[in-house]
Amino acid sequence: MKNIAILYLTILNLFAVSIYAQKGKIASADKKYDNYAYIDAIKTYERVANKGYESPDMYQKIGNAYFFNSELDQAAKWYEKLFALKTTVDPEYYYRYAYCLRSIGQDDKANEMLSIYNQKTGYTGKGEYYSKQVNYLDKIKANSGRYKIKDAGINTKYSDYGSSFYNNDKLVFTSSRDTGSLGQRKHTWTDQYFTNLYETNLTADSLTPVKAVKFARGVKSRFHEASAVFSKDGKTMYFTRNDYLEGKKGKNEDKITLLKIYKASFINNDWTNVMELPFDSNNYKTGHPSLSPDEKTLYFVSDMPGGFGESDIYKVSINSDGSYGKPVNLGNVINTPGKETFPFVTDENEIYFASDTHPGIGGLDIFVSKINPDGTFDEVQNVGTDVNSPQDDFAYLINTKNRIGFFSSNRTGGKGYDDIYQFLETKRIKTKCKPELNGVITESTSNQMISNAKITLYDGQHKVVNTTESDQNGQYSFPVGDKGTYSVRAEKQDYATIEKTVTIKEDDCKTQLDLAFEKALCKVEVGDNLGKCFGIKWIYFDLDKSDIRPEATLDLAKILDVMGQNPNMKIDVRSHTDSRASFHYNESLSDRRAKSTIDWLIKNGINPNRLTGKGYGETQLVNKCSDDVICTEKEHQENRRSEFIIKAL
Repeated sequence: MKNIAILYLTILNLFAVSIYAQKGKIASADKKYDNYAYIDAIKTYERVANKGYESPDMYQKIGNAYFFNSELDQAAKWYEKLFALKTTVDPEYYYRYAYCLRSIGQDDKANEMLSIYNQKTGYTGKGEYYSKQVNYLDKIKANSGRYKIKDAGINTKYSDYGSSFYNNDKLVFTSSRDTGSLGQRKHTWTDQYFTNLYETNLTADSLTPVKAVKFARGVKSRFHEASAVFSKDGKTMYFTRNDYLEGKKGKNEDKITLLKIYKASFINNDWTNVMELPFDSNNYKTGHPSLSPDEKTLYFVSDMPGGFGESDIYKVSINSDGSYGKPVNLGNVINTPGKETFPFVTDENEIYFASDTHPGIGGLDIFVSKINPDGTFDEVQNVGTDVNSPQDDFAYLINTKNRIGFFSSNRTGGKGYDDIYQFLETKRIKTKCKPELNGVITESTSNQMISNAKITLYDGQHKVVNTTESDQNGQYSFPVGDKGTYSVRAEKQDYATIEKTVTIKEDDCKTQLDLAFEKALCKVEVGDNLGKCFGIKWIYFDLDKSDIRPEATLDLAKILDVMGQNPNMKIDVRSHTDSRASFHYNESLSDRRAKSTIDWLIKNGINPNRLTGKGYGETQLVNKCSDDVICTEKEHQENRRSEFIIKAL
């Protein structure tokens, strides 16, 4: 992406050159290097090096000159010579060399350099992203084979890149092509013409571009305009412009050219009212604007202080009165210690962007992530090798209705420095969600929602991952980083602590784990149902049966224990039936059920004087299932029960 080096250029510290005989030529090249005239510097340095002179400083500068112009194969050649000298270099060169090696397919050696880079930087820099994702090539392979790609038909031998839909039937893009003007200025970074905006009509069905012409003169200046985006009504445009005028205006104190985002309005058939955005600065760069589908948010790229890397993606709210909020960094799911650039947000809440640090196959790769309703992002995914190449691939744009779009690349086989390609996406990428574990905390007997319970998430080694509290509706939620087995513990005063394990699988976006508290101390009074303390559902009897079912003995054992701890407690056993069979039969059946319940308690040690009982037949149904009402077997079973009412304490 040679012409885009403008966005990321930095001044490197200059070191003394050790070749005394070539001192004059080296000094001349240094001056050109310092003034960003990289093309001439390369020629001078290379002529000196080809005569057999060696210098770490010189090799660094030649490698950097190619690196900043994205000629990564040539940069790799000179970085190799630098490392062959076995001298001490800044750790950043290990990363740059690895970056170049990956672009030419030397992955093993690239990984070796990244490993050294990680060691020297304490695993805190850009190489960490590769170290954490050793199987990233498998993921890229899984996302490949989804596109049909062709030249967009609007490229020249110069740099053509970045595109935006305009008024549904036009494509606006950036180009440094020669239009024949005698006053056209060239840029010394790349020997390319300064960029302007161009437009081309699109055919109605296939969005195929036709002949390109210069875009509106109202936004044209003597220097760079690039990366335009338009509102749906076609009346507002945001674009990138640099203020490099006569070598003075538009540079910061380090003489680095600044870029800013401008806004223009379409009035009386012309673009006018061109103005800087209020968060532009003379101390950092902003560029590559992109609008959200609802046009209430502007996404952009900046190297403003406080970011994660060399350039980050930010968003800023566009208020109803036309003012702007405070820029917000998208965070470290999207941004890395390297470069993130060219954001594009679809009407399906997906953000596409280019990065040189998220695991890719070389240069800038294009990535996608789902934007969640709460503003967080799902896992970032590489879109695959059809669109991405070992060189720079960026500026992804897609029509979500027909899946036709455009991207830019400086891949081999193109017409110029950067070219625009058209694609048809034949298969949707399976967006990866960020796993989430959630649930509801209730009281086991009443099913009442329990708020302000302390919820703790533990990993497979039972180390604390996160803590939270249930909200007023008893709900809790945890983001889960990886698949695996976790434990969830719920704690609340007056309740017994409960803990359960849960397994999060690879494709589980949301996993539900509800927890029900049992009271640690249960206060009861005469007339209360003793079963409520233990969540006893009272369902003991099969249809037309009065004998105690084996699974009911656990609940009866709870009643037995409480009566054993409270020797003055007396219980009235009240048994019931469902509505099936006759009234008199059900009355007799419920009496037998009360008797069998009392007999079980007496058999297990309770004095008969502490127990009374009666059958109520079908007179106290707990649901709608009366005569002639169609109900499920589960609903009928709710009525076949025994209750334990406290008569004395």
